Amino acid sequence: MIRRYTETPGDLLRSRWPNFEMTNHNLIEYVKPIVDDVRRRGDDAVREYTRRFDGVEIEEPIVQPEEVEAAYREVTEGQVNALEELKRRLEIVEGRRLSLTSFSVSIDGVDIECSVRPLNSVGCYVPGGKAAYPSSVIMNVVPARVAGVDEIVVCTPPGDEGRPPAITLVAADMCGVDAVYKLGGVQAIASMAFGTETIPKVDKIVGPGNKYVTAAKTVVSSVVAIDKPAGPSEVIVLADETADARLIALDLISQAEHGNDGVSGLVTTSPQLADEVERVIGQLQGNVPRGEVVRGVLSEGGFIYTVRTIDEAIMFVNLFSPEHLEIHTENPRKIAEKISTAGLIQIGSYTPVASTDYCMGVNHVLPTSGFARISSGITVLDYLRSLSIVEASRSGLDNIRRHVRALAEAEGLPNHLLAVEGRFDDEAF
Repeated sequence: MIRRYTETPGDLLRSRWPNFEMTNHNLIEYVKPIVDDVRRRGDDAVREYTRRFDGVEIEEPIVQPEEVEAAYREVTEGQVNALEELKRRLEIVEGRRLSLTSFSVSIDGVDIECSVRPLNSVGCYVPGGKAAYPSSVIMNVVPARVAGVDEIVVCTPPGDEGRPPAITLVAADMCGVDAVYKLGGVQAIASMAFGTETIPKVDKIVGPGNKYVTAAKTVVSSVVAIDKPAGPSEVIVLADETADARLIALDLISQAEHGNDGVSGLVTTSPQLADEVERVIGQLQGNVPRGEVVRGVLSEGGFIYTVRTIDEAIMFVNLFSPEHLEIHTENPRKIAEKISTAGLIQIGSYTPVASTDYCMGVNHVLPTSGFARISSGITVLDYLRSLSIVEASRSGLDNIRRHVRALAEAEGLPNHLLAVEGRFDDEAF
């Protein structure tokens, strides 16, 4: 049974960032020895943990060219076309974003060029095991390629046959990654963080994973950059009386099939819509594919919150800071302008969360657990470093001399002042 609220659901908000109890210290302590072992023993430790956790023996972790060739024979033309379209759309969006990162300004004789430089190397973690997530390959790798990262590697679990899913390998090949490694879990994160005999150390690790992967990324974050923590998938639908109950129910169910403690919630000003959505969910969830997973998530993380006004709904959404926010109202854009904390905002009946998970042109690697209050989804910006180039004329430096004097004296740094004055007075030294 999906939970119903008519007053502020404090239990939901208390579980969001910044909840200092979110960190599972027992999990961190479990992961640390594995990370340390991979750091010490390299490939030998990687093979041992892959055998223990994945039940697979791997002698050579890197995927070979013939394995990629075989993978292409196992996928359909429709699947390849879908991946190509997802890649094309994401390249357009991220290319445009990149074009807006450089500019020049002149201020009283000082010329400043602000530009960006790509990271040298990135490791992309792609979940796997019993499922395939080729879209996660595209979402992580394409922005890095657009940014101009020199070396991009992918780590993904080997699967029961000792090889990642064919469609995952095809997606990686289409994106031009430098190498794919048959590694998952903690050992994959540790390998990319510290490097082994065969796996290169990278500058940054990105990509979603299970709780062990997330804990491992936290452990290695002092030696390698990481993206934001990635938790269970979430969608909040904000709706009024004009919304279609059946479409909302379908979207809540579709997000619930991600499983693993996900959140599927409706916030609405209409008690009638709330009742109808609950009725339709009850009608559908008994017969939908992956029904057991869906029912489990909706019973634990599903909810309907009926509010009195749209402003109250907006306030709740900004406090909750969901990964995905769908707006089904009469004036959705007006409401979207008032949302300050969401990973992705989807407007109207024809922008379901399922579509942005795959092929709209926006990234689906988004902040969860309330981290949308302080972070964003993966973009080309995650693979860039900002750089400014400054050149001043004599008059430009002269214009700020008195300000340098005031601040240098205030901070007790007289040599800063002398370095500037020396350009104008040879006797300053």
